[in-house]
Amino acid sequence: MANLLYDSLFGKHAGSAAPFLHLPDGSTITYDAFLRMAARMANAMTDMGLEPGDRVAAQVEKSPEALALYAACVQAGLIFLPLNTAYTVDELSYFIENSGAKLVVCDGAKQGDIAPMAEPLNAQVATLNADGSGSLMERANAASDRFETVSRGPDDLAAFLYTSGTTGRSKGAMLTQNNLLSNTEVLVDHWRFTGDDVLLHALPIFHTHGLFVATNIILAVGGAMIFLPKFDQDAVIDWLPRATTMMGVPTFYTRLLDDARFTGDLVAHMRLFISGSAPLLAETHVQFEERTGHRILERYGMTETNMNTSNPYDGERRAGTVGFPLPGVELKVTDPDTGKTLPQGEIGQIEVRGPNVFKGYWQMPEKTAAELREDGFFITGDLGRIDADGYVHIVGRNKDLIISGGYNIYPKEIELLLDEQPGVLESAVIGVPHPDFGETVLGVIVPEKGATPDLDGIMEAAQHSLARFKHPRKLVVMEALPRNTMGKVQKNVLRDEFKEMFTPA
Repeated sequence: MANLLYDSLFGKHAGSAAPFLHLPDGSTITYDAFLRMAARMANAMTDMGLEPGDRVAAQVEKSPEALALYAACVQAGLIFLPLNTAYTVDELSYFIENSGAKLVVCDGAKQGDIAPMAEPLNAQVATLNADGSGSLMERANAASDRFETVSRGPDDLAAFLYTSGTTGRSKGAMLTQNNLLSNTEVLVDHWRFTGDDVLLHALPIFHTHGLFVATNIILAVGGAMIFLPKFDQDAVIDWLPRATTMMGVPTFYTRLLDDARFTGDLVAHMRLFISGSAPLLAETHVQFEERTGHRILERYGMTETNMNTSNPYDGERRAGTVGFPLPGVELKVTDPDTGKTLPQGEIGQIEVRGPNVFKGYWQMPEKTAAELREDGFFITGDLGRIDADGYVHIVGRNKDLIISGGYNIYPKEIELLLDEQPGVLESAVIGVPHPDFGETVLGVIVPEKGATPDLDGIMEAAQHSLARFKHPRKLVVMEALPRNTMGKVQKNVLRDEFKEMFTPA
């Protein structure tokens, strides 16, 4: 029985003694050991009553076992829902309820908060800690390391990744086996990965960048990963001499450039540095090339599509652009009002079509119809243009979206919370430039007449209810928000007013 994704990425390595994961303590996990671990986990979840098509929500720290959970879900035909470890219990409850997850895998420290919330939603809870311990692994360690792979085809769902709109609740982007595999195969070829590559992996694995791009590529070619739990400057500099490639967000590269130990000699052997998830400043491109002789390869992707474009491996990697559409991906720039394709060079909304484009939003047919056209083109919400040489430029995005350190932040969610606080009449949340994170969150508050809002108390409320990456960096008070003649808040005016708030003097 065939399982497209498992057979193409995992199963072909059965019995292989080749190294797969190099860990910070100096130990190595082979492909065969990893697959046996995944098979035990697949058996454990099946013994818990899970069946093909069931959803498994995972909010766990990065570890070899956490990665094996992904492989186990693929092998057992389960739909994997990786969730940001920063999400609060309030946020997590929505994902569990909306997805209908049958199993929630969480850190043991959070079990006491998650179990009472999951029970009425008919979801079982198992624990998996950063050190590989927990109730899921106890079950797995008692199970067989052989599992009969469940048959799944190209159009069967492999994962949900939740993404938000600027209004309303988060949306579960449904990704099929072919969505993931087709993109992986294109990137392997485009970026010239082989079994000789050792990828320095310091990205989270609850995000498409670290999981479905980095990990899947290495699995496809049988290479190895230096599997760091997070970006730690000392660890990255220590391990770089043993790597051939690295994927990161712009913050990784700006922090390395701030370290005198990061030199051209340190990375002279490296084959490729790739950046994504947030725009890379042209200044960073220049500094990196001057320091190392390497030109970072920038690409453009989304939760709903994985990778859409990439600068070339051979040829000019042009700063300020995201390169060309990948093979098999069609990209056009259209008028947001009419949907008609615009002439080259004009700015409009970016639409993409290809085997990488998701199937739709889980249980949201209206949202799916609004963003995924009948002809297969997905309206990305990003604004861009295509220059005379064919390079794609991202010039903006739906105006309110904030990207901080590679994470998408949607102002409406934060504004709703701020508006509920005592003494607050209304609020506006904007992204302002930040030297480290690209952008950061600023909350603008208008007080009720005669009231003096407690800014510290409001910050505390935000910290309790929102993931850390969504917390406002600062709150400012204004008498009134700027509005146009139609009464709409002019966030562009606010962005201009506060654009230098976090810029070094």
